[in-house]
Amino acid sequence: MTKQISGNPTLLRRRKLAVLLHSSEPNIVIPTHHQQPDNNDGSFDYRRSNASSLSPDVSSSSSPVSFMSPFNQIPSPYSKSPWIGDNAGADTGDFHGTGLIGSLVREEGHIYSLACSGDLLYTGSDSKNIRVWKNFIEFSGFKSSSGLVKAIVVSGDRIFTGHQDGKIRVWKYSDKKKKAYKRVGSLPTTKDYIKSSMNPNNYIEVRRRRNVPWIKHYDAVASMSLDEEQGLLYSGSWDKSMKVWRLSDSKCLESVNVHDDAVNSVAVGFAGLVFTGGADGKVKVWRRELVGKTTKHLLVHTLLDQDNAVTSVVVSTINDTVYAGSSDGLVNFWEQGKHTLSHGGVLRGHKLAVLCLATAGSLLLSGSADKSICVWRNEGSGVHTCLSVLYGHTGPVKCLAVHEQFEEDDGDRKDQEWVVYSGSLDKSVKLWRVSEQL
Repeated sequence: MTKQISGNPTLLRRRKLAVLLHSSEPNIVIPTHHQQPDNNDGSFDYRRSNASSLSPDVSSSSSPVSFMSPFNQIPSPYSKSPWIGDNAGADTGDFHGTGLIGSLVREEGHIYSLACSGDLLYTGSDSKNIRVWKNFIEFSGFKSSSGLVKAIVVSGDRIFTGHQDGKIRVWKYSDKKKKAYKRVGSLPTTKDYIKSSMNPNNYIEVRRRRNVPWIKHYDAVASMSLDEEQGLLYSGSWDKSMKVWRLSDSKCLESVNVHDDAVNSVAVGFAGLVFTGGADGKVKVWRRELVGKTTKHLLVHTLLDQDNAVTSVVVSTINDTVYAGSSDGLVNFWEQGKHTLSHGGVLRGHKLAVLCLATAGSLLLSGSADKSICVWRNEGSGVHTCLSVLYGHTGPVKCLAVHEQFEEDDGDRKDQEWVVYSGSLDKSVKLWRVSEQL
């Protein structure tokens, strides 16, 4: 969901995201001997980047998959659940490689956020509900009083949810017998907000001549990212700011105006860097440094400055690579050198806007408004191979999450495999098994 504000030409890019089907098409290479005009005809689609080798495989909802779907085997313990199971594309037997495991179909609302923690999956939607899944079975659920759930992160025993109404809510698992979650607070805390409100110097002017305390987001919280090592939580908002929260006491340490338009993504990176992507078409790099007696985030570099909005930023710490998806369907990436980040190239695998990114080992996954998910493997030296294109969703792919790693020992070779969750504006979550091998 993208907010629209009329009468302000500087926010036209945000409106552009609300009509994703009008995004420009990148150059897509599709060999004629394996074209796929229809996702249901069983044919294969091959795509590649201008910095990639040819894709050898593709998976769709019509492809045979050898995992028995778990959703129809055991009834849900959550009797009021609006979710139903759908094992489209699932089969029985031993299967290794990339393919669809199963689906969770929601009848109430579209899926806007996902998060994994151990064997638990958290799903957020525009119905304001957060559902909790364990071993592919519904485990529990809880609901916010307002604001669709745009972001979810988990830190220890706390779940942080970012909402359309600008609030960050904090939850904990409170009752083992009832499998219940309880709201335990918000960011900022009520105490800190009241204290800040009493000092006129803590107010900042926002649009429509409205003054608010700086420690609180006043527009949608679009993205959150954890720095577990430093004990910090970063939140990016449509109010153009990034806020830094200390997890130990929920205190807001800093608020930085990072973009000229909505902040769509914030990602903690390597070497103490934080990356932000905005509707102003920019990707920026920030470093937390000591300034006087306090620490502040200072702008290090602007990696990208373009007309098309940046929709998602993700960091691969394994390859020291930063990826940024945008509304033109492209994924730009930068690689860490000895002293700087250098532009490595552009991945061209989607017809419409890239809405979400995720990394898993040497893999990058990109979800798009064209309803597909591209699986890329980083080969090093700027080369990315498109291993497969995952079809099955009937709406834009809005969010991605990676659950766990499998290692299949095949003689002298070990294949790394992952369980990937994809949430869509078709009201479903799909589960994929994704391999790092061809």
